[in-house]
Amino acid sequence: MRALTVIPEQASSTEISDLAEPADSDGSVLVETLAVGVCGTDMEIVRGDYGWAPPGHKRLVLGHESLGRVVDAPSGSGLTRGDLVVGIVRRPDPVPCYSCAVGEWDACRNGKYTEHGIKELDGFMRERWRGEPDAMVKVDPALGDLGVLLEPTTVVTKAWEEIERTGNRATWKPKTVVVLGAGPIGLLAAMLGIERGLEVHVVDQMSSGLKPDLVRELGAQYHPGEVGDAVDQPDIVIECTGVPELVFASIDAAGIGGVVCLTGVSPTGVQVALDGGSLARSMVLENKCVVGSVNANKRHYEAGVQALAKADHAWLAKLVTRKVPLEKFSEAFQHGPDDVKVVLEVGS
Repeated sequence: MRALTVIPEQASSTEISDLAEPADSDGSVLVETLAVGVCGTDMEIVRGDYGWAPPGHKRLVLGHESLGRVVDAPSGSGLTRGDLVVGIVRRPDPVPCYSCAVGEWDACRNGKYTEHGIKELDGFMRERWRGEPDAMVKVDPALGDLGVLLEPTTVVTKAWEEIERTGNRATWKPKTVVVLGAGPIGLLAAMLGIERGLEVHVVDQMSSGLKPDLVRELGAQYHPGEVGDAVDQPDIVIECTGVPELVFASIDAAGIGGVVCLTGVSPTGVQVALDGGSLARSMVLENKCVVGSVNANKRHYEAGVQALAKADHAWLAKLVTRKVPLEKFSEAFQHGPDDVKVVLEVGS
């Protein structure tokens, strides 16, 4: 079968490889891949920045934002042939640590977790894959090919869970949220803010085009420029870019008792000039909290399914700006200014 693979930490090594069919030992459910979203993590792996092949293998199958169709599933699994499913990216470590043991592998304590398409597990950019029923989530057929947006949605369903847990450390009545970045994560984070009835502001660099239009269609307010220009003293700030300067600007902009959630993965080795004392002083005296949020466990996938079911499917469809067939994969890794989510089509 065809698969898009890469040699981790080796740039320009991406190719369509011919792989053996997935082994029965990989899981009792056989899934044919329909589409896989492309994100910044995939681009970093393709550039050779990082990535870990499965033990004993030289190459890693790319892709973690999946959508597939069940080909075969055992009776009693809750899945039947034809069901649309999304594979869960992170899997628990084999020890397991106490978090993985209770299904909270997103909070793995020893770092021995694995991740499809990233760390020691082949990804979903292949024609077929296998997994156990608890390693995938069923998607409402009404969502159709928009189910490929579920994995990025889980990033923000977890982020919102973290925000609300943190905010509720005291009496909390949030009204305003600022989202930094109008990429897929930022737009989906804004969508969940609107679903919660909050006043949502999105900050990005573009002054016109698709992204500002998508924000306004959502019912949020769009601001080109600086985070501090959006709204004074926001209750919540969600940082979705990973740009180090914006991380600290987010903390500075948050209001009294505010919660800042960092979802972007920042590059290392970047030095930022700041008044550390002033920043720390405001965090202490104004009861600010900063929380980092990464990956998701199964309850976040289930919450993502519910969030997408509530969403305007016509709006969601506009997030998928390009669909690229597998044989033209290189085009999927060329990001255009109006691209939001690029999807690699593997099956039909």
